[in-house]
Amino acid sequence: MSPRPRRTIAVIGGSGVTGIFGEGARTTHRIGTPWGAPSGAIEEGTVGGVRVLFLPRHGPGHTIPPHRVNYRANVDALVTLGADAIVTVSSVGSLKEELPPGTFVLPSQFVDFTKQRPTTFFDGGRVVHVSLADPFCPDLTRKALDLGHEIGEPFVDGKTYVCVEGPRFSTRAESAYFRSFADIIGMTLVPEVTLARERATCYLSLAMVTDFDVWADRPVDTKEILETMHRNVDRMGRVLGALLPRLAHEPTCACSRALDSAVV
Repeated sequence: MSPRPRRTIAVIGGSGVTGIFGEGARTTHRIGTPWGAPSGAIEEGTVGGVRVLFLPRHGPGHTIPPHRVNYRANVDALVTLGADAIVTVSSVGSLKEELPPGTFVLPSQFVDFTKQRPTTFFDGGRVVHVSLADPFCPDLTRKALDLGHEIGEPFVDGKTYVCVEGPRFSTRAESAYFRSFADIIGMTLVPEVTLARERATCYLSLAMVTDFDVWADRPVDTKEILETMHRNVDRMGRVLGALLPRLAHEPTCACSRALDSAVV
């Protein structure tokens, strides 16, 4: 049986992305989950005629640090409200010269260096081993790549995201080590991507490079990161506004069948 068309797209906004509906009408959802409350109220509106849910990952006013985000509640609440796909926006550091600040990246792989976050919905009762061989939805990725080229905001794809615990930045030794196997570094991808797969939901990460990590011989400066982020947030907003309506079609991926062979 063919997957049903996507009708609702969820967006998890990272640093600087505080809303996507402009002056349009919206509904506010305050929803609880078995894992507690999500980061904040979830806004519902339309973008290009498509139902969209928006959740700020770090809460109103950016008050929740990356290691304290309730990722399970966030993903569960969005899926409960009908999300067929989750598109996330995050700021990342660059580990490579060819990815300067201002670059938009679609990661294709990740390496998990987090230490203390709950990473699964399946803590007992049944054992589930989902495959993360290809962590990101290929259908969403292809549409984002095509859209970026069309509107002159191309994404760099095929890159590896290393996710660290935070909230501190890397040491020089860590940054040099991460450079040997990854291209960008951030603090929020894991466990979002894993939880979306456990909910058999398409997931796409839109990463925005805000700085070179400390391998580049100058310490990471939070003020500089924020300035770069704010300069580019409007660009990302234009990408989202054009991309989200394209995602509300029948998917060509197997994300909705992620649990078919995962349950022991």
